[in-house]
Amino acid sequence: MRPVDIASLTSVGRPSIAPDGSFTVFATSRPDLGADRNVGQIWRIDLPDGAPRRLTRGVSDSSPQVSPDGERVAFVRADADGTSQIFVIPASGGEPVQATEARGGVGSFAWSPDGGRIAFTARVLEQGRYGTVEGRPAEAESPRRITGIRWHANGLGYIADRPSHLFIIDVPDTGAEPFYAPAPTATGEAGKAPRVAAEAMALTAGAVSHHGVVFTADGAHVLTVLDEIEDDRRDLRTPLVAVAVDGSATIEVLARGAGYSIDDVSVAHDGTVAVLASRPGESGIDFIAPDVALYVLEGPLSAPAPRALTDPDTVDLGEVGSHITPLGDDFLVQNRTRGRVELLRVTRDGSVHALVDGDIEVGGHAAAGERVVFSHATPRSLGELSLLGAGPLTTFGEAAAAHVLARPEEREIVARDGYPVHGWVAVPAGEGPFPVILQIHGGPHASYGIHLFDETQVLVDAGYAVVYCNPRGSAGYGRAHGRSIRGAMGTVDMADVLDFLDGVVDDDARLDGARVGIQGGSYGGYLTAWTIAHDHRFAGAIVERGFLDPVSFQGTSDIGSFFGDEYVGTEPDDMARQSPMAVVRSVRTPTLVMHSELDFRCPLEQATRYYAALKRQGTEAEMLIFPGENHELTRSGRPRHRVERFDAVLEWWSRHLPAR
Repeated sequence: MRPVDIASLTSVGRPSIAPDGSFTVFATSRPDLGADRNVGQIWRIDLPDGAPRRLTRGVSDSSPQVSPDGERVAFVRADADGTSQIFVIPASGGEPVQATEARGGVGSFAWSPDGGRIAFTARVLEQGRYGTVEGRPAEAESPRRITGIRWHANGLGYIADRPSHLFIIDVPDTGAEPFYAPAPTATGEAGKAPRVAAEAMALTAGAVSHHGVVFTADGAHVLTVLDEIEDDRRDLRTPLVAVAVDGSATIEVLARGAGYSIDDVSVAHDGTVAVLASRPGESGIDFIAPDVALYVLEGPLSAPAPRALTDPDTVDLGEVGSHITPLGDDFLVQNRTRGRVELLRVTRDGSVHALVDGDIEVGGHAAAGERVVFSHATPRSLGELSLLGAGPLTTFGEAAAAHVLARPEEREIVARDGYPVHGWVAVPAGEGPFPVILQIHGGPHASYGIHLFDETQVLVDAGYAVVYCNPRGSAGYGRAHGRSIRGAMGTVDMADVLDFLDGVVDDDARLDGARVGIQGGSYGGYLTAWTIAHDHRFAGAIVERGFLDPVSFQGTSDIGSFFGDEYVGTEPDDMARQSPMAVVRSVRTPTLVMHSELDFRCPLEQATRYYAALKRQGTEAEMLIFPGENHELTRSGRPRHRVERFDAVLEWWSRHLPAR
C-alpha cells in the first residue's frame, strides 16, 4: 500500500435498522485526496440479501437513524454554512429536508417513540464569539475568564463559552412545499428563504453541558448525561438525568455521588434503562483500565438500583464507540479481546453469549426482532456491513485489498519475567532479510487489532518488516494487564515491546535484527522516546504526538487534570522517574519529532521542548509540524496531510534505515 492508497480505505459507521427489519441504513467515510477531506454518504440495503445503494449524495453525511415507523431517515449533514445539522429524507430516497438550524452544530440526536419529534444536543455559542457578530474576528473578541480546571478539548477548542444543550423539534414533512427565496421588492430589498419549518425548543440552559440523547419508552423524558466543569479538581463521575420534553422538572436518575462514569445509555422495549458505565473510585479519576460493565437500572427513574450484568474482569466493554442495542429482553454489546472485538448478547440474568467472534472487529450494531446487522473490520477491510447468520452485505474492502501486500502473522512471545506478550509481524514478500520497524500503539489502554492497518501496510510496501504488540498497559487482556503500569510507565511495558521484538526477530530468518527502527504515536510516542533513552540499538526513531513531559502536561493538555496524576503520580520524583524529558540527555538515536499544531491532547509544547532538548545536546533531530490538525491526524486528518505524513515517514527511514 502506497501513501496515496489511503483513498481506497472505506470505513462503515454504526448502522440503523427499520423496526420491521426490512432494511438497514449506514454511513460510509473515506479520505478523498482531490477534495482533501473525508467524504461519505448514507446507504440503504434491503434485507436479507439486497444490494447496497446510496440513499444520499452529500459530501459527508453521517449518523443515520430510521424513524419508528420506518418511513423516514434522519442523518447529519453540514448546512450551507458548513455547520452540522439534522436532515430528514424519505426511507425510499428523495431530497433531504433540513430539520435544525443550530448555530453551534448538532451533536447527538434521537427520534421520539411516536416519530413526531427529534431531540438533539447542540452547542450554544456565547454572544460575541464564534462568528455571532458578523465581521468580528476571533482576535477582536473579549478575553476569556477561566475559573474551572478545564477550558478546552482536542478537536474542539474552548468549551466553557459554548456548552452543549438539549433541544427538541417537530420533524419536518418531507413531502411539503419547498421554501423559496422572496424576490426583491421595489426598494431593492430581498428576503432569505427559511431553512427549517419549525423552531427548536430548548429543554436545558446554563453552564452545564449535556451529552447523549435517549428517549424513555413513553416519550415523556429524554435521558442525558451532565458534564459540569469542575472548580478545583477533576471528577470523571457523571450524573444521568431525565429531562421532561414538556419543559417541566428534570429527574435525577443517577447522581454524581452514585459513583458512575457513563459511556452509553439505551432503553429497552419494556422501559428498562441500560447503561455502559465504569466506577472511577472515591478519587473520581481512577480511569486506568476502567471497570466498564453493562448495568440495568431497576425501579422508577427517580430511584434506580443499578445491577451489573457483566463482569469487567472477564468482559471488556470499554472499546471506543461501544454501545448498547436492546434485543428483546436482552442487550447487544461489544467485547474487545486480544486484538478482536466480539459482538455479545447479554441476558438480564447475566448470561453472556458471543454472536460474532473470530478475526473481526465489530464497530457498531442494530437489531429489529431477531434480525441483527453489524459493521466491522477485518484483516483485508477497514469496513463492511454484515447480517448475522447470513454474512457480509457489502464489499467495500475490495478496493483496499488490491493494495494489501502482507497479512500480519500472529505471535506470542514469553517476556524476560515469564509474562506472555501477544502481537503480530508483517513481512514483505521474499526471503529477506528485511530491516525491521518496531511500532508502538497509543493509549496506553488501547490495543493493536487485526483490522487492515494502513500504517503497517505502507511500511511493508516500502520493504520493511513491521513488528507490533500489545504490551502490559494495553486493553483486551484483562484489567490486571491494563493496570500493571500504573505508577510504573516505562518499566514492564518497555521490556515487553523489546522482548517481543527480540523474540520475533530470533525466530524469523526474514528479519534483520541488526537493522532496526522504532516509532509510535501518543503513548507510543512516549514509549518510543523512553526506549531510545535506554536502548541504543535503533538506527532511527519517530516520536509522534507524544506524552513527553508529565510536568507541563498537567497544565496544557485537555486531559492534564487527571491523566498524568493516575499514570505517573504527582510527586516530583515519581514524575521524573517516568518522564522522557528527564532522560532526554541519554538519547543518541537520530529522531524525527512529528506533531500537530492544534493537538490539545498531547499539546505541541511537548514536541517542541523535546526537540529543542535533542538539538541543544547535539542529537540528530528534525521536527515536522502539521498546521490545522489535532491529535487525530493519522485517523481523520486532511487526506493530503496524511499522505505528506507518510511521505515524511518513508523519507526518514530511507535515510536512516534503507530498505533497498
